[in-house]
Amino acid sequence: MIQKLHEAGADLFRINMSHASHDMMRTLIKRIRNVEARCGRPIGILADLQGPKLRVGKFEAGKVDLVAGQTFTLDSNEALGDAKRVFLPHPEIFESVKVGHRLLIDDGKLHLRAEKCDGKTIVCTVVSGTKISDRKGVSLPDTLLGVGALTEKDRADLDAVLETEDVDWVALSFIQRPEDLSEVRKISRGRVGLMSKIEKPQAIERIDEIIELSDALMVARGDLGVEMPLEAVPGLQKQLIRAARRAGKPVVVATQMLESMITAPVPTRAEVSDVATAVFEGADAIMLSAESASGDYPVESVATMASIASKIETDPHYPGIIYAQRTPPEATGADAISLAAHQIAETLKLSAIVCYTSSGTTGLRTARERPQVPILALSPVIQTARRLAVVWGLHCVVTSDATDLDDMVNRACRIVATEGFGKPGDRVIISAGVPLGTPGATNMLRIAYIGSDGLSGV
Repeated sequence: MIQKLHEAGADLFRINMSHASHDMMRTLIKRIRNVEARCGRPIGILADLQGPKLRVGKFEAGKVDLVAGQTFTLDSNEALGDAKRVFLPHPEIFESVKVGHRLLIDDGKLHLRAEKCDGKTIVCTVVSGTKISDRKGVSLPDTLLGVGALTEKDRADLDAVLETEDVDWVALSFIQRPEDLSEVRKISRGRVGLMSKIEKPQAIERIDEIIELSDALMVARGDLGVEMPLEAVPGLQKQLIRAARRAGKPVVVATQMLESMITAPVPTRAEVSDVATAVFEGADAIMLSAESASGDYPVESVATMASIASKIETDPHYPGIIYAQRTPPEATGADAISLAAHQIAETLKLSAIVCYTSSGTTGLRTARERPQVPILALSPVIQTARRLAVVWGLHCVVTSDATDLDDMVNRACRIVATEGFGKPGDRVIISAGVPLGTPGATNMLRIAYIGSDGLSGV
């Protein structure tokens, strides 16, 4: 099934650590890497840490009915709950909630407002909603919790992920502030890319700082839509995609993209439009959750998403919308070279842009330009190629470093031809760094013809 999903268009697989044991994670990684070896294409793996799951305790009857306007208390008493109170096993909430703050239970189906807080109990008024039951989740849109985003379970999961040395990205859930990233960065020491999931209003307020410390961003619309007004989410999605693109960081749009395909073989028209909007906005990746993890039509879901993305990117309006959001290049060699490669490739109608990238930076910069020409990212580092799988438009190929300039041109032209992006006589543009093999030293552009044998360049 993993192979079918990959062949249908999946470039990166997400392992949800909320549901996966360490043994299951290792099994999934092994299966993905087996598929990678069979298909000969780099595949990215993302481990999604659970983050702090805040839940109420249990009730004597399993659930209770409430009435709008009544008083309901959350407290630190472990006794089973009733229609007046329930246990809340999270001291950090008692320490942080203030009078007037909202507490949303069960994805917002029950809305409470804090009236009294003494550090051990929170006396609330029921604003809307009529039911609460065992272990329902608690969202706190107005409250900045005094604890970090990494729980003990997350630390254990992160250690297990790093031990495998085979995971490319770690997603951090419920980020509220830049400091939430510091601990993970210290533990991971660059061995995985850090993807910040934006699902809290507090993260929006400090988004530029969070992006600066992140390697990528995920617009996690499910929890974002619980903690913020639903009508605000589409605008926030646009804001977050543009902020990530300005910073040259990959951005993923996730949650309920083809939700109806969990049980139906075709999506709704509204879902197609939603996926198309993310593509028009310039998202690097679009993500499926239950549709491919537990739905009845996983392959069809991936194929549908891939076909929508392909169609939108050939739409006549797409270039104009994307270029209107273009960010001016930074005053760096890599940015200047990437911009020049894009302009030359489109002006001369070249077959491909080939960038040699050891660390991945040149690949990222080239993709940020969103050229209408295929980009081949050639890297001697398999981990770099896998990490770049989440980046827009990059066709990653693992190849050893060029030995000299002739080898660089021959290798690039040969790979463009064998990967099906050009034929003998076509022209390509190559970006690389001299001296060859020096990370972060992109400083050269070369236009070359694919030779008549398709194995060399001129």
